[in-house]
Amino acid sequence: MDESDVREFNKDAWDKQVEQNNRWTKPVDQETIQCAKSGDFSIVLTPTKPVPSDWFPPLEGTETLCLASAGGQQAPLLAAAGAKVTVFDNSPKQLKQDRFVAERDGLKMNFVEGDMADLSTFPDDTFNLVFHPCSNVFVPNILPVWRECYRVLRSGGTLLAGFTNPLRYIFDDERKENGNLEVRYSLPYSDLEHLDQSHIQRSIQDGFALEFGHTLEDQMGGQLKAGFLLSGFYEDRYASDAKDPLSNFLDTFIATRAIKP
Repeated sequence: MDESDVREFNKDAWDKQVEQNNRWTKPVDQETIQCAKSGDFSIVLTPTKPVPSDWFPPLEGTETLCLASAGGQQAPLLAAAGAKVTVFDNSPKQLKQDRFVAERDGLKMNFVEGDMADLSTFPDDTFNLVFHPCSNVFVPNILPVWRECYRVLRSGGTLLAGFTNPLRYIFDDERKENGNLEVRYSLPYSDLEHLDQSHIQRSIQDGFALEFGHTLEDQMGGQLKAGFLLSGFYEDRYASDAKDPLSNFLDTFIATRAIKP
């Protein structure tokens, strides 16, 4: 399976997740949008911890790309707060969730379907802010993602990114869910390399996207290599009531703020 096949596989998987009412596919309600219009909003790059307010540039009129960030949640909030938002995602049904909120609440937003590693539809220096939550786990190679983010941002622009600590991927998933943290896989991790065909077929049937556990060298070092300057960092984990044994021991998600000089 090559990268184009992965993209199609994961497009179908996320479309199915919308049908299954996945947490990240549920549009925000009207009350939340009204609060955002008054400047009162909370938004996440990782599962639970809100992005610090001082990480954002002034949002009014700010050209903003919500990258692989559809689902009717983050993008509409930023639009309601005054940003000029383009939401870019691989899943048509996820984009449909954003269209629903935009039409319901009178928000002006642009919607583009595509691969997060290929932003060629946008000219250089198009945006002042790129908002990229925990989604690059669904692409085999993230270095092109950082290069494209750098290219489409204007000088002085901000990249806000969330991603998964690759430590999550060294454990066998089925045993991990039962509380048995057995180290089994090496990093970088790839579903394509580590899962047998029966597991992949089960993913197809259940609508689970293929995942890739990228190294911190590629996640953070990749941003630096693309030309960014890192200016903010925090860690996060699933809530304590989540069925995730790892969250009892450590944070397994990371958020970074980076600036294009």
